[in-house]
Amino acid sequence: MKNSADVIIIGSGVIGNAAAYYLSKKGHSVIVLDKGDSIGDGGSTRNGGGVRQSGRDKRELPLAMYGIKNLWPKLSEELGVDVEYYQEGNLRLGKTVEHMKILTNLAKNAQDCGLEVNIISGDEVREINPYLSEEVIGASWCPTDGHANPLTTTLGFYRKARELGAHFITGEEVIEIRKIGGKARQVITKNNVYEGEHIILAAGYESRKLAATVGIDIPMNQVLLEVLVTEAQKPMFYQMLGTAEADFYGHQSKHGSFVFGGASGFETLNKDNGTPTTASITASCICRGIMKYFPDLKEAKIVRTWAGWIDECKDHVPVISHVEEVPGLILACAFTGHG
Repeated sequence: MKNSADVIIIGSGVIGNAAAYYLSKKGHSVIVLDKGDSIGDGGSTRNGGGVRQSGRDKRELPLAMYGIKNLWPKLSEELGVDVEYYQEGNLRLGKTVEHMKILTNLAKNAQDCGLEVNIISGDEVREINPYLSEEVIGASWCPTDGHANPLTTTLGFYRKARELGAHFITGEEVIEIRKIGGKARQVITKNNVYEGEHIILAAGYESRKLAATVGIDIPMNQVLLEVLVTEAQKPMFYQMLGTAEADFYGHQSKHGSFVFGGASGFETLNKDNGTPTTASITASCICRGIMKYFPDLKEAKIVRTWAGWIDECKDHVPVISHVEEVPGLILACAFTGHG
């Protein structure tokens, strides 16, 4: 088994797999390690699939804008798989005056960075999406946002990276990053030692524990999110939806089903059982919240649910950086549900 490469990547989610693909494309040798038994079994394949620029911090917005302009439009063609990317806009909904203040501030931040985001009235919202309830009094509207299928995207990067020579090893739990001569060079697992010129840490919340082995603390927490999927419905809309308080998000998929997530206040019920599982009380609360936005979905049946962890940084902004104190180590984690 190969134990050395130019780059060792910890984590086979969408970030790790994308890094493996682009590095392999440039001719670098890559090994990707994941403690799970399957590829992308963490938050990358357990989310609502938003592809957005709006609602972001100014520090991350340029990267999001670059991806929308240069990566997503041709990604299905590049990966040879349908990532189900729809660029039909994002409505971030408000029901109260306080909500509209939040949305106005987010829109201004985006506009300052050159992104087209407008504040629109409730009537204008329903011109774009007539299925929304009268409770919605306004929204921020970003016409260049959209959504995609997180599973096919994650696995698409994996497949293309493998075709280009990247090695993926699952069931390989990393326990330590080790420095040699002051530089991050080795990745220690329970069974093996891997060595590379660079190490990319893209292991979600596990990144905090692993970064600590070389003296780096990433101030992040683990948050459980739950998503539900309806049976297929008639085509209704393809915008991505969110809210001022980020308590609800979702879209209608290519196949007609609705993919919705939200906050219920009961997420901590499942937090300490070791695996991201859904709870009936949480799903019920999410459904009641959805009904306030979409009364037309009251008869839709829920066919499946799932839960996943997100790694949330203290300042709610992803960590993507070389580490000055540890040459050779690159962090790509704490994505805070922002993708």
